[in-house]
Amino acid sequence: MSQEDQPRMKFGTFGGVFTPCTLTILGVIMFLRFGQVVGQAGVLYAILIVVASKTITTLTTLSLSAIASNTRVKGGGAYYLISRSLGVEFGGAIGVVFYLAQAISVAMYVIGFTEAFVGTFSAWENHFVIIATLINVATFVCVYIGAGWTIKVQYFILAILGAALASFYLGAFSSFELSLMRENLMPHYDAGNSLFTMFALFFPAVTGIMAGANMSGDLKNPSRSIPQGTLGAVIVTAVIYLSLALILGGTRPYADLIGNNLIMKEISIWPVLITAGVFAATLSSALGSMMGAPRILQAFARDEIFKRLSFFGAGSGSSREPRRATVLTFVIAQICILLGDLNAIAPIITMFFMITYGLLNLATFYEAITKNPSYRPTFRYCHWSVSLAGTVGCLAVMFLINWIWASASIVVISGLYWFIHYREVESRWGDLHSGMVFERARQGLLKLEQEAYHPKNWRPIILTLSGTAWNRPHLAVYGHWLTAGHGILSIAHVVTGDIEEHAERREKFENTLRAFIAKEELLAFPAVVVSEYLSDGVEALVQCHGIGGLRPNTVLLGWPNDPLKSESFGSTVRLVSRLGRSIIALRFLRYREDEGEPTGPVIDPWDVPIGTIDVWWRGRRNGSLMLLLAHLLHQNPEWRGNRIRVLRAVSNDEAVEEVTRHIEELSASARIAAEPVVVVSSDPARAIQQTSAAAAVVILGFEPPEESAEAAFFARMESFVGNLPRVLFIESAGGMELES
Repeated sequence: MSQEDQPRMKFGTFGGVFTPCTLTILGVIMFLRFGQVVGQAGVLYAILIVVASKTITTLTTLSLSAIASNTRVKGGGAYYLISRSLGVEFGGAIGVVFYLAQAISVAMYVIGFTEAFVGTFSAWENHFVIIATLINVATFVCVYIGAGWTIKVQYFILAILGAALASFYLGAFSSFELSLMRENLMPHYDAGNSLFTMFALFFPAVTGIMAGANMSGDLKNPSRSIPQGTLGAVIVTAVIYLSLALILGGTRPYADLIGNNLIMKEISIWPVLITAGVFAATLSSALGSMMGAPRILQAFARDEIFKRLSFFGAGSGSSREPRRATVLTFVIAQICILLGDLNAIAPIITMFFMITYGLLNLATFYEAITKNPSYRPTFRYCHWSVSLAGTVGCLAVMFLINWIWASASIVVISGLYWFIHYREVESRWGDLHSGMVFERARQGLLKLEQEAYHPKNWRPIILTLSGTAWNRPHLAVYGHWLTAGHGILSIAHVVTGDIEEHAERREKFENTLRAFIAKEELLAFPAVVVSEYLSDGVEALVQCHGIGGLRPNTVLLGWPNDPLKSESFGSTVRLVSRLGRSIIALRFLRYREDEGEPTGPVIDPWDVPIGTIDVWWRGRRNGSLMLLLAHLLHQNPEWRGNRIRVLRAVSNDEAVEEVTRHIEELSASARIAAEPVVVVSSDPARAIQQTSAAAAVVILGFEPPEESAEAAFFARMESFVGNLPRVLFIESAGGMELES
């Protein structure tokens, strides 16, 4: 049995999710800073701040609930959910920053605990680092022993927190005055403060909604516990914060609320419980971060996005505790404690949390709008609009808190994303990328189907009849050159025989074509059909391949080297022409030639020969497509050095000037740079062979042969080109205009 499948201690909704979330949300800000928020913003705007903050975290919780109930959630919390939706790049970036944010948060909470401790017991003021180190060690030991022990400690802390709040409420009821409430309803901002600064001060208090999700690998039923526990914590803490705003506003003047950070202790009936509550809040947050951070690193390391971190993916004991990752988290926290003041980096930690929440909302949004059939969350109370609102809300809050740190954190995330993308790390799990691409393609195809066609928008959609392509690679290569960056190329093969007998061969040949496409790095799609006869297979491909506006408009096939094949070739081009497709027939001598005889090794189809691209013009019927294909060929970087020439043979010298001017006007109106060449000759075949002897490729027009005239047609076209090594024979079905 693998380590991943071994039984381990599992926690329920209350202990594994509700408790850590509640303890993290009801933290030190509630005890030491919320009075200032109420005093400066006033009761009404303090309520607005709480409602706005809780709205954003509630939207995120709804997204979290939807995505958590749609998949089997393993360890890693937000990292696992984001990486399995948005892909390895976003997941890897979030894994790094979310872990570091959680690890450094341990130090922040430990320092917060120590500040409260030395503030209460001033005799220990000179031993700040020692106390903080001891608390960090105690936190580490609790978590290192195991999550089960830590959860039990958190139950005790939750009880202290409840007692502290009860003490405050009891004390407040006896001193509540409506006159103070009326006085504190509206803002009383100090110099430099505003509603936004108070919002920025309070918002970090409600960002603990991931504390339960970080325990995802240790939950009995994550898809149920994460929604129930997190939403429960959000609702309970919202009620507490709203009640605190009302009670604080009615028990003390705003000056006291602003100036006294321990105002809750003064109001409480048993002040010692508030002190214990402050200690409990900071300690519970430190425990939550120390417990969650190693689980993020463990899940991240197991995915081997960065090989050097795989050491931390191991688990210890039957419950697979992330003890190696816990040690590293302790070390990072201790370094930060020794550095002392964390105020400089605290804002970017908050930003990393917000980016994580924003990306979680974004992942749920994309899951919903791609309409992927695999997106079937059992949590039904989340719509794509809710997730989109959560994404926008998180981004807005980041810039409201501090636009400089928001920008810096986005740059960091972007840098990690592109670094992982550059390293071409491949995920071993499915993500949203293919679903997003599919949905964009589906919408694009439907829109394209509704658009009225115009010759200006003609693009080469080429179906190449290349067989397996391995023995005729030049067809695929020329198809690639003619479509790269402009159109779509499909490489097709017809398997002849009975379909029931050759069904497995069809899949084999398709895989062969895929291998060829990958090896040659072509931008192409494979297409294989099984048919009893070759002609029937070609007919099926030409008629049925493609979809909507992306059906092939051009068929590329090889010119036969054997005259005995002229009849089948002639019938094929005649069929393709009747089906309304343009034809490109490539005549390619596969061997190096010496005095007209094939000698030497096979020519590399990717070798671009020296010479011109010669278009022999005989009129617009085929000429428009011929010149456009010459232009598309010339657009490839490998062919940029090959000039385009438009040539025409005339019978007398008097026509040279007029034809030259016509070609120049044609080139200008088509916006294609081409050199006009007019040849005076009474023998067109001789003119073509002599003038284009040094050409890189020659482009000629043709008309499909009549039935029973295939052999004569083949002989006539061969007489035109002789031993020219590379010729494209073109038959245009129309649909494009050079002037468009």
